[in-house]
Amino acid sequence: MSGGTPVGGGVMRHRHSQGYMSGEDLEDDASSAMPFTVPPLVRARTWVEIIEDVLWIASTAFIIYFGDRRSNFIYLLWQDERIRRKALYLGLVGTLVNVGIILYVTLLKWDARKFDDKLEVLTPFSAPIVAIVGLLSFCLLSFALWPIWGFLTLPLLFTLFMASMAVSHYLLIGSSRSQAVTFRID
Repeated sequence: MSGGTPVGGGVMRHRHSQGYMSGEDLEDDASSAMPFTVPPLVRARTWVEIIEDVLWIASTAFIIYFGDRRSNFIYLLWQDERIRRKALYLGLVGTLVNVGIILYVTLLKWDARKFDDKLEVLTPFSAPIVAIVGLLSFCLLSFALWPIWGFLTLPLLFTLFMASMAVSHYLLIGSSRSQAVTFRID
């Protein structure tokens, strides 16, 4: 033991003592354990990233507002007879399934108690499922919207996807503050 100051019948360790975090201690207490640092959850964004996000969101607003130049995008999805409805609905269901899987795995990541066990089991199985369902949804939505925009359906769907990714950065589900993993009492 590296010594300390006697206090009320025991010995209290000080941070300035030789054995503190030096590896010389054989004790298994909180003061001799290496502190666990949690990396920051949110990093600062550069102005270029913010401009890119604004451009994706502005282009999506343009698509939603102008639609096919005669009516807006929402009205087209709701009323236009040229859209293949079964493919549209299946593509939207696939998109909702993807969002559900991603949120489920992400929210499990925030649970600090059994963090490693859950992610090791869920992540390898969820990644291929999300990729396959996402590709299938993109193909179904392209097939459903092709009669209206033709080849422009592909960049339209890509723009909508990128805008959803840009918006998801700014949504906070729960608290983004990191929790202390080890508690120190010295």
